[in-house]
Amino acid sequence: MDRVDELTPGDALAATHAERLDADDRLRPDFVDRVLEAVARGEAEAARDLVRPLHPADRADLVELTPEEDRPALAAALGDLIDADVIAEMNDYVREDIVDTLEPEQVADIARELDTDDAVAMIEDMDVSDQAAVLAALDPEDRAAIEDALSYPEESAGRLMQRDLVAVPEHVTVGDVIDRLRHDGDLATDFWEIYVVDARHHPVGYVQLSWLLRTPRDIAISDAMMRRQTLIPVDMDQEEVALRFQKYALISAAVVDGDGRLVGMITVDDIVHIIQEEASEDVLRLSGAGEGDINESPTESYRARIRWLVANLGTALVASTIISFFGGAIEHMVALAVLMPIVAGVGGNAGTQTLAVTVRAIATNQLTQSNTRRAITRELSIALLNGATIALIAGIGVTIWSGDWHLGAVIAAAMLTNILIAGLAGVIIPLTLDHFDQDPAVASSIFVTMITDSMGFLAFLGLAVLSGLVSL
Repeated sequence: MDRVDELTPGDALAATHAERLDADDRLRPDFVDRVLEAVARGEAEAARDLVRPLHPADRADLVELTPEEDRPALAAALGDLIDADVIAEMNDYVREDIVDTLEPEQVADIARELDTDDAVAMIEDMDVSDQAAVLAALDPEDRAAIEDALSYPEESAGRLMQRDLVAVPEHVTVGDVIDRLRHDGDLATDFWEIYVVDARHHPVGYVQLSWLLRTPRDIAISDAMMRRQTLIPVDMDQEEVALRFQKYALISAAVVDGDGRLVGMITVDDIVHIIQEEASEDVLRLSGAGEGDINESPTESYRARIRWLVANLGTALVASTIISFFGGAIEHMVALAVLMPIVAGVGGNAGTQTLAVTVRAIATNQLTQSNTRRAITRELSIALLNGATIALIAGIGVTIWSGDWHLGAVIAAAMLTNILIAGLAGVIIPLTLDHFDQDPAVASSIFVTMITDSMGFLAFLGLAVLSGLVSL
């Protein structure tokens, strides 16, 4: 399913003009307001004149910046300016809103112009009935490609890959390949590598276009190709695919099915989106904020966030229960009530630092079973250094403030203890969740916060009682 890019002279002039515009000037609030005002006045052609010079990605941004209730009118006014390239650049939620306003035949027309992976991204979130109607409107070849992609798990290489690629048999010459590239009008539009396959359609190597153009025509392609290659299983998770691209500095990679046959390719432009998506997802999951997209409906955001706030309320009750055991001690010395949030707060920050490093290391495969012990030792040594430094500063500061060196010693010991516990919890909890095949980014922060708060209060108040500073 190739994307066809044909520019009329007017389009070319508009594109040249767009290149002269600074990206920050294109979508300034006054520009967006002028477009929407033209649409509101029914001046569709005026709105089109304003939007036509924009790059497809900027047109997608314009739709995203438009209030949700005004998007259907904007899309109707712009018409074919909201084309396949624009749809492919849109935020998932906004694209879904726009697609919902289109007839199945219109969606099918857009899908024909998209690469398979972009067409799948547009169709996969549609209602089953609408999805079936769109697929029915497609040509048999395009429909088969999309249905095949939809049969793979979400966020897998099978969903991500493009079916349009260039593959040649290993017995041809470089000249044969060049002639095919020049004369075959059905080739993929964008590619950087040519895959060489055997009689069973198993990839045996690849040739970069730069190598091909510098190699004599009579050389066998099997002699010009690179045999060592990185093959992506069709069911591999997209995050693991991105890690392979990053590790081996890939431009594209062949995707193979369970029998080792070449079924598609993944290109680096898709991987850039995946890396951004996965990184954002991990950060948002750490905070329990759901997908965190500003275009997500308030109801969906509420459902994603409330369960973690309820869970956090439950863990906060654990810390409150510990404080209640030392109610008598706090009554005897008000300074304890003033200082104990400091112990818990600093410990919580220390735990969050360790947690962020550990979750990232797990996500990027830097932390595995082979180096777990070394990672734990490393984080404990850092926690010890941080704890000793903070303990010294806090101890001296509280002694000067209160005039009681016993209180200064207690808070110093509590600080050191809690930061050590925070460092240990920040690495052990995500490792444990990962061991049980649970996403460590989802629930780790709640458990780490509970431990640092509870242990901070227990260490500070418990040491105050044990040292004789106060009694229960």
